[in-house]
Amino acid sequence: MTQHGNETSTENNIWLRGGFMILLGILYSLAGTVLLVVAVLQFIFVLLGSAPNTRLLTFGRSLGSYVQQIVNFQSFNTEEKPFPFNDWPS
Repeated sequence: MTQHGNETSTENNIWLRGGFMILLGILYSLAGTVLLVVAVLQFIFVLLGSAPNTRLLTFGRSLGSYVQQIVNFQSFNTEEKPFPFNDWPS
């Protein structure tokens, strides 16, 4: 009887994880759009000022880490959920 209880708990956890995966898939798509905006802005900064913007460099690096965290969660390489469930990567 305990075995059946564990199966139900695991089954519920997988459905909950599936919900997180859908939400994080949407955030992954949004991150791609944000990356495009950052890339265009950096191009403009370099075109006009001949040097990349340091704040955008830092943000781009953290955005890349965030996307990596999403990919690791989506592919079951980790159980740790990325932002907004944990801190934004530094």
